[in-house]
Amino acid sequence: MSPTAAGGRRGPVWIFDLDDTLHDATTRVFPHINRAMTAYVMQHLGVDRPEADRLRIGYWHRFGATLIGLVKLHQVDATHFLRQTHDFPDLPGLVQRTPALRQILRRLPGRKIVFSNSPIHYCEAVLDALGIADCFCFEDLFTIERTGLHPKPDPIGFRRLLKARRLDPRRCVMVEDNVANLHTAKRLRMRTVLVGHTVRKPRGVDLVVRSPRQLAKALRLHRPVAARGGC
Repeated sequence: MSPTAAGGRRGPVWIFDLDDTLHDATTRVFPHINRAMTAYVMQHLGVDRPEADRLRIGYWHRFGATLIGLVKLHQVDATHFLRQTHDFPDLPGLVQRTPALRQILRRLPGRKIVFSNSPIHYCEAVLDALGIADCFCFEDLFTIERTGLHPKPDPIGFRRLLKARRLDPRRCVMVEDNVANLHTAKRLRMRTVLVGHTVRKPRGVDLVVRSPRQLAKALRLHRPVAARGGC
């Protein structure tokens, strides 16, 4: 049993998004991924840059991920796409650390899981760059591959995570920067924490924090329930 699981069976289960939740991906990492995706679409669909950008963004809005549109409509190989668009030798230099993030996570009682729409090799590299890749911080990493290509906010991906880890959603606290993903979590009866800068708390969100440094505020969201399944 991992250190996060040991002693955490009666506490909450923290389900963390990765990009723009545990680190700021928008300013440094996402531009590289977006350029790589655009180049991939240009090469494999034979379109120019404006059309590739239009397709990439349109598929992201329509399917939750550019990848899903390419797989469904253009029979692109998912493994090849994920490797080509999320592989950066300089990734550790692009990842911006949150001060004391490791200590913040370890002070949160209960189990902790990362749930990301990104591929596993990329998630592992980011967690390593953040200094939180070991099991003392997270007991599992649930990525786009393990959802069966059902990215958030698709409830199928959420349910596969819950089934794989034998989780009671009432004991889960979802920590995300994306409101649509939190809406799915809320419909599944999870508590929800939005990481972001917003004046008004959106519908379906229990708590808003500006950064992971404020996660201690989320402790009040956990209400003990009778354990069922493997929690």
